[in-house]
Amino acid sequence: MSEENLKKVPNRLHYFPVMMFAIVMGLSGLSLVFRKAHETLMFPSIIGQLLTYVTVAVFVAILFTYILKIFQYTTQVKEEFSHPVRINFFAAISISFILISMLMQNMNKTIAYDLFIIGAVLHAFFTFYTLSYWITKSLEIQHSNPAWFIPIVGNLIVPIGGAGLVDNAILMYYFSIGIFFWIIMLAIILNRIIFHMQFAQKFMPTLFILIAPPSIGLLSYFKLTHEIDMFAQILFNLGLFFTLLLIFMYKSFLNIKFFISWWAFTFPLASIALASMLMYEQTKVSFYAYFSYFFILFVTVIVLIVAYNTLKHMFKKEICIME
Repeated sequence: MSEENLKKVPNRLHYFPVMMFAIVMGLSGLSLVFRKAHETLMFPSIIGQLLTYVTVAVFVAILFTYILKIFQYTTQVKEEFSHPVRINFFAAISISFILISMLMQNMNKTIAYDLFIIGAVLHAFFTFYTLSYWITKSLEIQHSNPAWFIPIVGNLIVPIGGAGLVDNAILMYYFSIGIFFWIIMLAIILNRIIFHMQFAQKFMPTLFILIAPPSIGLLSYFKLTHEIDMFAQILFNLGLFFTLLLIFMYKSFLNIKFFISWWAFTFPLASIALASMLMYEQTKVSFYAYFSYFFILFVTVIVLIVAYNTLKHMFKKEICIME
């Protein structure tokens, strides 16, 4: 290839987005779903095991690639880290560490502990950094979107991964932050959605993130209390409500052009599937079993569709290009 033609080839690493860690979140969610389905609904264990290996491999590949970008394109990473929208996706890195830690707990407790500590410390940093960024910068209402839940409300994931690894007092700290800011930020996001301009097409999938806080909140609350009380039921029902609402709005998502943001569909659906199985496991009410089977099927189909489109666009070199 001539030197002139080489200059026309875009550098994929230069445009490798931090949003790629949403892939790890989606695959981790599906892996945890099938592992829980094995425990609760007698699904074969091999599915969860195979998904775990795939997820860990994808995590290592994406982490290595982004570290490479940090060293080779430091300026571009700094620009992402100071972008009013992209800054929120850096917390997907810390959440990915925590989710991989959860997958590793039955395989290697030491590695799981180390990954959890890295993830929890990183997430604390991203929480402080992102919140201080919002406070000190002049943001516009159009900058807000459900991805804002990731760095702050994402604290709810820490107690799930840290149960049995660190003291509950530490986990309660993270839970308190997550549940408090979920209530506040939900009001902000709903105000943005209802009273201001619609999201850009590429951010429409982030609406599914609305499902995650109450669903993950339930899992986190149960890890801390080991109870399914009225508060736990409220959390589940809110997660269920947002899921059914978005299914009711399905026409809004049918003709969206493919973006990496499609992975925002996946982890929230995995979270409601996990919440449904937990409710069935603890109550034995058949109502929750029906939802469990439905959401397992739903999230599996969605992950397969999104993964297929991701691979297709990768081979067509339509990912990691200048927007």
